[in-house]
Amino acid sequence: MEIAPFADEHLDDAAELLAERHRRHRRVEPLLPSEPDFRAEIAAVLGKGASGAVARRNGRVVGYVIGAPRSDEKWGSDNVWVEFAGHAVEQAEDVRDLYAAAAARWVDDGLMRHSTLVPATDAELVDAWVRLGFGHQQAHGVREVAHEQVAIPEGFEIREPDPSDIEGLIDVDLALPAHQQLSPTFSGVSRTSREESREEWLSTLAGSEEEILIGYRGSKPVACWSITPTERSEQHAGLARPENSCYLAFAVTLPEARGSGIGVALTNACLALAAEQGYDSMVTDWRVTNLLASRFWPKRGFRATFLRLYRSIP
Repeated sequence: MEIAPFADEHLDDAAELLAERHRRHRRVEPLLPSEPDFRAEIAAVLGKGASGAVARRNGRVVGYVIGAPRSDEKWGSDNVWVEFAGHAVEQAEDVRDLYAAAAARWVDDGLMRHSTLVPATDAELVDAWVRLGFGHQQAHGVREVAHEQVAIPEGFEIREPDPSDIEGLIDVDLALPAHQQLSPTFSGVSRTSREESREEWLSTLAGSEEEILIGYRGSKPVACWSITPTERSEQHAGLARPENSCYLAFAVTLPEARGSGIGVALTNACLALAAEQGYDSMVTDWRVTNLLASRFWPKRGFRATFLRLYRSIP
């Protein structure tokens, strides 16, 4: 196997490899998009300043890995991402050699935190990345939309948010980042302030594409679920964006109401709403290290499509 820097001349061969990877993926998860433009997906990653490596055997391209930096307030200045279209190989083991070649440049450039998005159904490919020092961080999931029965637990009701309840809505909003910072997730994303949450709620209540359902216990908001068109989600783009799908973008229950059944009721209410609006499927994502979320969503019928794996150097 010969390894060289990835260049535009490799786009067509890389697109064929990516198309084959996606065909294998869709055999297991047919809700994934049926006809992506694979060449355009790879070119879009390159357009973000990506660099990487390509592998040949006997003059034929058999794999590639490319990663692009994400330098923003959320992720910091030392990140590089191997995105949905950022890698494909004929043999899973080859991804290790390709990453070794690509990562040498990334680390030289000061990019010390590496993320890769890997088909969750390809056990050999996931294992190859794990044996490079990557660990599970995030899961992307999908399920069919259905008219689920909504059984609301006694003492609760589900309705749209009431502007007069904004202080309670802020408490619910802030409960998710607070939970994500606990063990064993230890999220490094900074918490939103009450004032920032208030401004976001006022903007949302004034008019938004989001459909928001609030779980109330008595007159107190204790849970919030929202769905929105998947096109609004950067986390579910390209190869991870099913056709005619919606995105379950936010879900949180206050600690005092967890285990009551209100979360299940809200999920089913969102699925029923999505069915009424004509969607075929729903996507969501969760931190694998969030113990509650990583158990809740698979039980609600969401099947993992991609895993975000993460490595920090040193």
